[in-house]
Amino acid sequence: MTALPPQPLSPLDGRYRAAVTELGEHLSEAGLNRARVHVEVEWLIFLTDRSMFGSAPLDGAQRDALRALVRDFGQAEIDELAALEATTRHDVKAVEYLVRSRLSALGLDSIAELTHFACTSEDINNLSYALTVSAAVRDVWLPKYRGVIEKISARAVEFRDDAMLSRTHGQPATPTTMGRELAVTAHRLTRIAAQVESTEYLGKFSGATGTFSAHVVADPSADWPALSKEFVEGLGLTWNPLTTQIESHDWQAELYARVSHANRVLHNLATDIWTYISMGYFRQIPQAGATGSSTMPHKINPIRFENAEANLELSSALLDSLAATLVTSRLQRDLTDSTTQRNIGVALGHSLLALDNLTRGLGEIDLDRAALAADLDVNWEVLGEAIQTVIRAEVVAGRSSISDPYAMLKELTRGKRIGHDDLAAFVERLDIGDEAKARLMALTPATYIGVASDLVDYLP
Repeated sequence: MTALPPQPLSPLDGRYRAAVTELGEHLSEAGLNRARVHVEVEWLIFLTDRSMFGSAPLDGAQRDALRALVRDFGQAEIDELAALEATTRHDVKAVEYLVRSRLSALGLDSIAELTHFACTSEDINNLSYALTVSAAVRDVWLPKYRGVIEKISARAVEFRDDAMLSRTHGQPATPTTMGRELAVTAHRLTRIAAQVESTEYLGKFSGATGTFSAHVVADPSADWPALSKEFVEGLGLTWNPLTTQIESHDWQAELYARVSHANRVLHNLATDIWTYISMGYFRQIPQAGATGSSTMPHKINPIRFENAEANLELSSALLDSLAATLVTSRLQRDLTDSTTQRNIGVALGHSLLALDNLTRGLGEIDLDRAALAADLDVNWEVLGEAIQTVIRAEVVAGRSSISDPYAMLKELTRGKRIGHDDLAAFVERLDIGDEAKARLMALTPATYIGVASDLVDYLP
């Protein structure tokens, strides 16, 4: 058998690449390295701007030339870093050498020793991860997530008045509307979106054990914590003053727990819609050229929701693992987080793929109102709740002397199928006021929905 040419091992880099490629801009190895270069360059400019150690501020052209290394970062730099790392066996050291080589090319060898000055690798890495993760969430994941919420909300409004039978514990229960049910999910997801958007991306820049020891030895007169804070905040991050060698990753645990929570709510949506399709409440719209089954031509399988379900599970498994493990580091530092964090893109990638499938799936279904109506019409017993509640109100108001109305309706309806005529005859014989009796006589399963339609208006 002939060996295959090199192949992607992850389906995110193979079969599903088109759906997740935007994440690679930030959470790939190249994206991480570009962020590292960005931090190294900005630290160099920060130090020279303050004439640290006798250096002079760079002029506009020099600054622009250095920042061009980040702005124009591409395949040439990716290849150069790979070659450097093959020698250094250290990814951040390779970045330092790349920056130094550019300083030399610009005739700035006199400030070369300010490259990576007083830094441990984690000073560069923690800021780079904060920058890349925040950009990936803000520019890629959140817009797709918000798009799903908008899709759900739009369908909630569309189906707001469409009464359907509820099922609690899988059994017929007080009716609702399909729109209200979708609005519940949209509301849950919107709350989580606000939590994700409020994430505080922390960064540290305090040396080998978080004590600024090398900094102080180099210049005892400088207020290094204040300088560190100014630098970190200048990158758009929140300064963390108390750390070991590593930034403690608590913000990452918080973020990944929130995204995992969103995944689980979406998973609930996917399985519910799958069930509604199975029940006939939703029809799937045939897609031109698509095949449902390789042997059963009639089938339209709910693959969008099944794909979403599986990828949400994978994403949450990875995110939960990241959240659980990243917050622990032995003593002042161990390296377990290094390989772990390289899977952030994979974790968010599976969630992004699920969002893509949900967006598509929500656009490929339509409501079968006849199926909803038929299901309601064979479950008149769900009005037992309404009848016993009205009787109780009438007893309190002094218009009825019926004792234990709940037991009366339980005897009539529990475990039984009864129809309109059965309930009408029962209500007609009730000892209640005329207005209450007329209200119950007019009630049907399709109209027993309370203010379900109006609740959709609470969507933002």
